[in-house]
This record gives sequence, C-alpha cells and structure tokens, in this order.
Amino acid sequence: MTTQYTLETSVLPTALIEYDQWICWREQERDGKPTKVPITPGRGEFASATDAQTWASFEDALAGAESGDADGIGFVFTEDDPFVGVDLDDCRDRDTGAVAETAADIIDRLDSYTERSPSGTGFHVLIRGELPDGRNRKGTIEMYDTARFFTVTGEHVTETPSRIATRQDALDALHREYVQEDPVEQTHKTGGDAPARESAQDSALDDQELLEKAKNARNGEKFERLWNGNTLGYESHSEADMALCALLAFWTGGDAKQMDHFFRQSGLMREKWDDVHYAEGSTYGEKTIERAIAGTSEFYEPAAAQSQETEDDVQGHNSASAPSRGQRAQPYLSEKNQLLKKRVTELEGLLAQKNDRINTLESTVRELQETLAERESEEQRSDQGDIGDTGDAASDDVEESESATQTMWTRTKRFFADDE
Repeated sequence: MTTQYTLETSVLPTALIEYDQWICWREQERDGKPTKVPITPGRGEFASATDAQTWASFEDALAGAESGDADGIGFVFTEDDPFVGVDLDDCRDRDTGAVAETAADIIDRLDSYTERSPSGTGFHVLIRGELPDGRNRKGTIEMYDTARFFTVTGEHVTETPSRIATRQDALDALHREYVQEDPVEQTHKTGGDAPARESAQDSALDDQELLEKAKNARNGEKFERLWNGNTLGYESHSEADMALCALLAFWTGGDAKQMDHFFRQSGLMREKWDDVHYAEGSTYGEKTIERAIAGTSEFYEPAAAQSQETEDDVQGHNSASAPSRGQRAQPYLSEKNQLLKKRVTELEGLLAQKNDRINTLESTVRELQETLAERESEEQRSDQGDIGDTGDAASDDVEESESATQTMWTRTKRFFADDE
C-alpha cells in the first residue's frame, strides 16, 4: 500500500470525472502475480464492476486513495457511458521509454487521451465509440466498454490529446486488424498438438453450430463473456480458464482435444496455456482440461439431441434437442459452488480478523478507562490535601469578602437616603 498518493487531476478529461463510476484498487498477489483488486471508496470492501452500489464519485475515490487505504483509483465502464478503453500491456520499456511498434501504431491511430499504466510498462487509451462485436482481447491488447474497470494514473502521454475523442472508424479498423481473427483462422486454428477440424463430418456438430448452442443455452451469457476473454467475477485468470473449460467439457462431451481446439480460439487464450507446470510434463492447459472433465458429470450428446429436434428447438425454446435443465446447469452450478465456497472462506477469515481487531480495541479501551480512573482518584486526593493546608487562608478571605460586602451595602443605603 502506498504511503503517499498523488494524482495530477488537472490532466484528466472532465468528461470522465463527471461520471460517478469510480472505485479504488489495491494490489495483491494471486497465482504468483500482482493483481489489482477493486475496492469500494471509503469502505475498504471489495467492489464490483457490475454493482453501482460499490462505486463513488471521483472526489470520494481520490480521497480514499489519498488516505492510504488504497493504491490507486479506477473508472468503471458501463453501458450508460460512451467510453471504450484500450489496454496495451507489456509494450513500454520502463527504463528507456521505448514503445513497441504495435502499441505505437494503435496510440497514433486512435489519437485520443492516453496515459501510462501504474506499472509504467503499458498504456491505457480512452475513446468515445462502441466496441465491435466479437472477441475483445488478443495477446497483450484488450478492449472494453462495459463491466470492467481501468486504473487511472493521470500520467498523461503528452504527445496525445488531453480530451477523449470520438474514434469509431479507427476503433473498428484496429479491432479487425489486431483483435478479431480472420474467419478462416478462427475455424481452423488449433496450435500445439491439437488437430484441426477439417469439417462438420468430424462431429455431429461443427464448430459454429456448437458455439451457437453454447451461447444460446440458459447460461449462454456467461459462456459468451468467458469466450470473449472477460474474467470479471473471478478471483484470477486461472479460475476463469477453469470455468470456460467446465462449459466446454459439457458441450464437447468431454473430448479433451476438441476442448483444447476451442479454448485456443477464445479470448482467454494466453502463452501460459502451453507452459509445462507439472513434474510429469503436463502443461497448464492439459491439466486444466483434465480437471474440468473430471469435475463434469453430465455431457451434451449431439446425436441423441438431433434425433429429437423440433421447430421450437431451432427457435431456441425448451426442447428435447437441447440438454436437460439439470444437464445444462451442472457445469455452471459446480463451478459456482466452488467460487462461493472460496468466497465464504475468505469472508470467514476477514470476520475473524475484524473480531480480533474488536477484541484488541476493547482491551485498549478498558486499559484507558482504568488509567483515567486512577488519575482522577489521585487528583481528588491531591485536592483534599490542598484544602487542608489552605483552610485558614480561605477563612480569612471569606471574612474580608463579607466585610467588604457589608461596607458597600451601607454606602448604598446612605446614597438612597440622601436622595429622599
């Protein structure tokens, strides 16, 4: 946690400050990597990019960071604002300031307010526009317009405008060029040792049909978020990987190669997927798929489903062609249950810490009360001693006061008598 927080607010676009969509953030280590955890300003509790009750005004967020309770502030993108954030990671040398060619091209073409990230190794570009459909991230490039927060540092790149400009055409072009894969590549790309699927004959459903069914299922919204690379709601990127693999396990019938094939097309794909993480030589991706399959008890069966297909099935209604409600919910509920258990454990730990803190404070209060009582007792004994020593002097003072009062009263009566 920082001991002193400073932010040059004068460089921030006024259009951004006007929205009450600000949070604080605190850096924590998860999976061996630093992660920025969203914090509710003034309360210190976890914030959510989908819960407006955990956001605040810019002034309140700034005050929270300046108090030392957080490491910085961030802005939450929602459907109610016109902004799109473009996140460029690991593209700047912190020592020399050199910028990667791709990042420089994106910054130059967007030509809008840009600032350096907290680490100093990346950039955040803010524009006005709408994020194109499709995936929203590829490699070190991410684009967001809702349910996501960006850290705000105020370290403005002076070569860029100080305002947030409307750049829809440039955004469309850059998204198509750097983020959205070519349709042919999306269909046939596999990577690693996973074989490419040549046609729909390799399965009862081809890739596109299976994806459509997954996106139109009861938990299709969740599937689509994960498919696009959105990790919101998960404690780590790895948990999001497992959640998507659990869904893929269901829809592919537990076919490990097909799961790998699909995952490599998703927005969650990263270099770590092919890293060897285990002594027996398994990669992170292989082990994630293995665990997802082991945790799935029900699987989608395309052949059986297609034999019972009806017109309502095609239109997306409840039918025998789709998996049963229990089957569709199984991967989702299993994954959700794991997240809830982990969250309960975290809250129990937090509660224990707060109880310890309360006990410590109560003990301190008791000690202070005892000390105060002792001091008051000493003062009373001291006052009684002073009264005994100065009793005679006080008596003399009283007599002198009474004599003076009587003399003044006598003079007053004479004054009124003379008037009569």
